[in-house]
Amino acid sequence: METEERVKRRRLPVAVFVGTAVLVAGAAGVLASGVLDGAPPVPGPVGRAAAAVEAVGAGVPASPSDLTAFIGDRESWLREHPGDDGSWAVLGSAYLERGRWTADPADFPRAEMALRHSLSVRPRANPDAVVGLAALAHARGDHRAAKKWGEAVRERSPKRWTVYPALIGAYRHLGDRKAAAGAVERLQALRPGPQARRLASEVYRDRGWREDATAALSDATALAGSTAQKVTGLYGLGELAWERGEPDEALRHYEAALRTDPGYARARAGRARVMAALARPADAEGDYLAALGQTPLPAVGLEYGELLESLGREDEAKEQYALVRARVALTEQRGGGGDELLLGRLDADHGAPSAAVRRLRAEWRRHPNAYVADALAWSLYRAGGGKNTGEALKYALRATDQGPRDAQFFYHLGMIERKLGRSGAARRHLEEALRVNPSFSPLPAMRVREVLNALGEPPGGGPRRTHDEAPPARTR
Repeated sequence: METEERVKRRRLPVAVFVGTAVLVAGAAGVLASGVLDGAPPVPGPVGRAAAAVEAVGAGVPASPSDLTAFIGDRESWLREHPGDDGSWAVLGSAYLERGRWTADPADFPRAEMALRHSLSVRPRANPDAVVGLAALAHARGDHRAAKKWGEAVRERSPKRWTVYPALIGAYRHLGDRKAAAGAVERLQALRPGPQARRLASEVYRDRGWREDATAALSDATALAGSTAQKVTGLYGLGELAWERGEPDEALRHYEAALRTDPGYARARAGRARVMAALARPADAEGDYLAALGQTPLPAVGLEYGELLESLGREDEAKEQYALVRARVALTEQRGGGGDELLLGRLDADHGAPSAAVRRLRAEWRRHPNAYVADALAWSLYRAGGGKNTGEALKYALRATDQGPRDAQFFYHLGMIERKLGRSGAARRHLEEALRVNPSFSPLPAMRVREVLNALGEPPGGGPRRTHDEAPPARTR
């Protein structure tokens, strides 16, 4: 049943959305017509956001300041025109994009109320509102709901390009690589441009096609039509370089992103990660604290906690882990959705592994993708027991076979194989983790080297037994 608070929220009058912005002449016409991805921006923050509003509903980045101006404009319009279902739909999408950018969970319920109000005004033939609900479900981590809403629109309007980004995200998180690739191809045919290239990069990355992912994202960044698109592209290129084990290249992209937008916390956290890898812990800590002060993302808090733990500051690390849990709980409480994968990883390494197993088994049933498979494998290993370790191997192999070339995936697989007595396979995969990225995480990277030293060199004359060892993981 719905809580009394949620019911009250749904009954709030239109005035709850009303801002103080003044309607900009001509904005309504821009809203009705939509503008192509990458077209010249309309001057002024409201104009810029209005020009991209159709794309915002499809997950194209827009800056928080422009979105806030646009939101005020639409709220002011809707005070006088509460029956404008189209403006309710674009208002909901603008709330959603601002909430994603700033990690403010309060914008997610606002987005839902606006989108559902649009549907109440026009229950039928209202694809913009349904696309918004698909994107909202994806942002909240409910990828099955995102798939349901998205496929409902695609069935009726297969040429509506705005539905494909939400579908691509849903398919990726559901582990359906074929459907994700097909949706990317369809989007590229309908709407070639930076958004399609960026999403193609994500699909390529999931498959371990690192060169293809980098090329596609480089194209998207070069074609970016706004500062927000540019900064997210530069940050993404930094992430890809980091995953390839190229910290200097990653740093170059993160710093370019920060020059483009000094307030982009994700790039600052990326730079912190590189500083830690370059043995500059004081600089890393400063960047982590600045990033968390700008945008308190739980995943960044977990990284910072692990840096503190690697420096021997266990009590401070525990405080940081507690803050991570509190941030996730607050986001869920305020309607932004939970993060079971992050909490499972936190429980596995810094809490109760048995609780992580329960949490991640449930998440695997909801979203059977490579990232959940890896986390579940690791939680089973950490929980101990012969049966758990045997099951862990199954999930770890699935993660490395079907996911990206992630150093942490190979680390987890190698540690599980070592526990099962498969020394040759363990050595091979632990070495692979260091080849992919020698500094992938402060604590595990140190542990890999310790374990490899303990394993020593393989015996002379070649391996005596190979039939019971796991096959080499895909290395494309």
